[in-house]
Amino acid sequence: MTLDSLYVKETKAISRTKGSLLIAESIPGVQFNEMVDVRLANGEIRRGQAIDISKEVTIIQVFGGVSEVDLVASRVRCKGETLKLPVARDILGRIFDGSGNPIDGGSAIIPRDYLDVNGGLVNPAGREPPAEFIETGISAIDGLNALVRGQKLPIFSGSGLPHNRIVAQLIRQASVKKTEEQFAIVFGAIGISYDDADFFMQNLEQTGAREKTVAFINTASDPVIERISTPRLALTAAEYLAWQEGMHVLVIITDITNYCEALRELSAMREEIPSRRGYPGYMYTDLATMYERAGRITGKEGSVTVMPILTMPDDDITHPIPDLTGYITEGQIVLSRDLERKGIYPPIDVFLSLSRMMKEGIGAGKTREDHNNVFMQLYAAYAEGCNLREISTIIGAEALGERDRLYLNVADRFEREFISQGEGTKRKVEDTLDIGWSIFSALPEEDLKLIGEDLIKKYLPKYAGKA
Repeated sequence: MTLDSLYVKETKAISRTKGSLLIAESIPGVQFNEMVDVRLANGEIRRGQAIDISKEVTIIQVFGGVSEVDLVASRVRCKGETLKLPVARDILGRIFDGSGNPIDGGSAIIPRDYLDVNGGLVNPAGREPPAEFIETGISAIDGLNALVRGQKLPIFSGSGLPHNRIVAQLIRQASVKKTEEQFAIVFGAIGISYDDADFFMQNLEQTGAREKTVAFINTASDPVIERISTPRLALTAAEYLAWQEGMHVLVIITDITNYCEALRELSAMREEIPSRRGYPGYMYTDLATMYERAGRITGKEGSVTVMPILTMPDDDITHPIPDLTGYITEGQIVLSRDLERKGIYPPIDVFLSLSRMMKEGIGAGKTREDHNNVFMQLYAAYAEGCNLREISTIIGAEALGERDRLYLNVADRFEREFISQGEGTKRKVEDTLDIGWSIFSALPEEDLKLIGEDLIKKYLPKYAGKA
């Protein structure tokens, strides 16, 4: 069998190039997202993908660019298949680029299977709702915005905020509550700088998290098409580990904004009619095809939980990227620039943050029986303290009564002791809840209206012997 016989369709008629796109004559039978090989005049072969097909032309996105493509001597050969990721359990502990090639100096993966990066079909009736707690070790998440297996919970950040440090901390610390269950992290980095790529790779090496992690790193200098494929490669690896290896997998993808910018760039190259702020009208559907790959399936032991990280342009939460993401996902964790200025890490804005699946993953047998009550009472106390903080800027703290000054102090303690924690500090959820009870000890007992008397007698420090 010759090499040429492996290809099903071929053309020599390349009319022009545009950016990183190659426009060829219409190739009969070519399919959307089909992989192609572009053979240059010097014999070099570059991979590409058919991203638009019509009766007149076939538009191909070439990995590695089109600067050396000779319009006369080059040939396009279609391979009859979409982009596939070779998978095996050995992908754990490995680092790949945005095309799925190893970049950690290790050998190629000996695959158990090849999986389409666009994912397989899942019967909606076969899905189970998200449940069971994932412990991140970060109090502002575990205590107030709990992450649940099978959930989609994004982090909304702003330029200059420490989302990369939070991502690294999540990779180091995240685990399932029941230690006997298998847990893995899949990390996808889209369009990041070399410094950020080096930061993440060193973090994996130095903290011992690499053995439970699969990483896909796409840098800003890599081809635009790799920004589109990187998150799909990461999700495909996660689905393999979850559905075929029975593992609980947390997928962390940063930065979705870079993905959407690549989507807009490709849309402009294809001369599509733009929608809001120049982004393509199908961006909602495109994002949904990724986010909705999270979940749990009846009869499968594993689960896929997705935490996409996105930077909001100009800190605008109504921007199309966070706006559309919010419609698809089950809540969001929002970083606060005001808290970051106060030196609080992680600067999580608990009022703008929300986990809609939280109640499915907390309580007796999952975290602790008092979790929901502590969560509600902390919100109430902090909200009152923040309201009084605004009033005090107008009339002065001296004009406030004793009870009001008490709540001002509680708000300060909440930020310093509950939200703020060391970057290398991993708190068990029980420790997080105990910090909440410690803060409650400063309040009059009659103000703890959202907590039952039985829980107060059991956990309030003065009754629990911890005062």
